[in-house]
Amino acid sequence: MKEKNKKRLSGCPLAFGLDVFGDRWSLLVVREIMIKGKQTYSEFLEAEEGFATNILIDRLKHLEAEDIVTKSRDPKNRRRFLYALTNKGLRLAPIILEIVRWGSLYDERPEAMQGSLALVEKTSKEISGELAGSDIKRGEY
Repeated sequence: MKEKNKKRLSGCPLAFGLDVFGDRWSLLVVREIMIKGKQTYSEFLEAEEGFATNILIDRLKHLEAEDIVTKSRDPKNRRRFLYALTNKGLRLAPIILEIVRWGSLYDERPEAMQGSLALVEKTSKEISGELAGSDIKRGEY
């Protein structure tokens, strides 16, 4: 059920990346899976940012169509779906880490989650270790 690729206006890699994962909600879905270990629609709805149901459904479909996440039936509850990152999605770990580093440096609000940087760095190292052994060529995931 992969949607047809959007017509992209340029060959710019930055524009391509922003088309695929560049909006706030898509990266937050990736964060929920990658850092917080969430797998189900109802778990995503519990995020602090408060996903609207229509936005969450749209982003999950988009990320699946772009091969960033996979969707499968939960073997324990066949009515529920589980979402997981593909290798292509896992390769977003360094990007997420850099955004967290940047936010940790410049977010001076008292409620800023400064302790999250250590967790993201640990997760990024684990993911990098997993991907280091895989021989992925361009276009594969």
